[in-house]
Amino acid sequence: MLSDLLAARMQMAMSLAFHIVFAAVGIAMPLMMALAEWHWLRRKEEIALTLAKRWAQGTAILFAVGAVSGTVLSFELGLLWPSFMEWAGGIIGLLFALEGFAFFTEAIFLGIYLYGWTRVPPYAHLAAGVVVAASGAASAVFVVTANAWMNTPTGFLLSADLPPRPIQIDPIAAMRNPAALWQVVHMLLAAYAATGLLVAGIHAFLLLRDPRNRFHQLAFSISLLVGGVPALLQPLTGDLLTRMVAEHQPVKLAAFEGLFQTEQGAAFRLGGIADMEAGEMRYALEIPGGLSLLLHFDPDATVQGLDAVPLDQWPPVGIVHLAFQAMVASGVAMAAVSLWAGSRWWRRRSLYESRPLLWAIVLASPLGFLAIEAGWTVTEVGRQPWIIQGVMRTAAAVTPMPGLIVPLITMTALYLFLSAVVLWLLFRHIAASPQTVRRPPVIRLERRRKAA
Repeated sequence: MLSDLLAARMQMAMSLAFHIVFAAVGIAMPLMMALAEWHWLRRKEEIALTLAKRWAQGTAILFAVGAVSGTVLSFELGLLWPSFMEWAGGIIGLLFALEGFAFFTEAIFLGIYLYGWTRVPPYAHLAAGVVVAASGAASAVFVVTANAWMNTPTGFLLSADLPPRPIQIDPIAAMRNPAALWQVVHMLLAAYAATGLLVAGIHAFLLLRDPRNRFHQLAFSISLLVGGVPALLQPLTGDLLTRMVAEHQPVKLAAFEGLFQTEQGAAFRLGGIADMEAGEMRYALEIPGGLSLLLHFDPDATVQGLDAVPLDQWPPVGIVHLAFQAMVASGVAMAAVSLWAGSRWWRRRSLYESRPLLWAIVLASPLGFLAIEAGWTVTEVGRQPWIIQGVMRTAAAVTPMPGLIVPLITMTALYLFLSAVVLWLLFRHIAASPQTVRRPPVIRLERRRKAA
């Protein structure tokens, strides 16, 4: 039978997996709509105005659903994990307050943007869109910083009481915890890369059917810019974040790599299945000394394994390792496709006429959100059995209220319903995209003559 602890963890995992999609879109879509409007103001190309309005409508749809799922999450923190909120509220409560301020700022300026097209001056309207984009990113910064604190808690001392409680609390020091910077950068880049490449993939598919459609050309160019540049930077920030994990959460790092034994000259493993009974990774491709080299720039350096801590402090190695591999593989594939597109742009070759490139972007378009889901699985499951690393166990934080299977079933039904509604609305929204706006070849010839 499903225990209350497992039911609470499953409900929280499902809520986070659902909400993170809308959170990522809420970070990147406002930037894309602002760039489309900026293009219209600079070039006076009417199709850019149409694109900005359509992206604004899509942003509003996704923002509304994200607000619902975010509200559910805030209630779940208090209802499912009351001991955690009581213990940590004084330390990270300021971060949640700032996130609320950023959320309401985003909502207010999104309203101005949606209904102010003819009511405010053009550049003031564009500024409202920029504020929406900035406040969406700020909201993510505060939430991810709170999560980073759970991984590397700072800003307090422990009392001598049993159980210990936090004293000498410093919320600003908590914000500056060791994981905050690279987790925030990594998440922001992931949001831009995932959303940008997903939208680029949609318009790439439509360009395969109609390569001269100017609406899809412009949408493809802007979204590929927003998604492609972060996708190229993401492997670098992932490497830096992994080094931080190796220093502050070595057990999580060992689960990433399926490293059961502390090793000198630890191998880097690709793929593989964790055999918990034998304490080894089976069927993995090993690069001798690769992990030591990546982490310490020394192929003979020692890397701590899972054997350094008791078995009851091990995370679920199989899940964490698989999720980490999926995240890395998705990120590398996205970076490769973005590099391909960037090389064509650098050589001044058309992005719209290369069918292999368009198909590659279509195929890569869902990988960003796969990487985000896998990344949060790595972050949260890899920290188990701790809800606050080294301070409070997850089992000690769960509510004593029985029957948690009931809210789990209820929330599952809610999220399935919301998913169906969102997919239906987005399908109708995309299907209504302009299909007849084309750039005639004569215009391109005239431009070449002028350039000559």
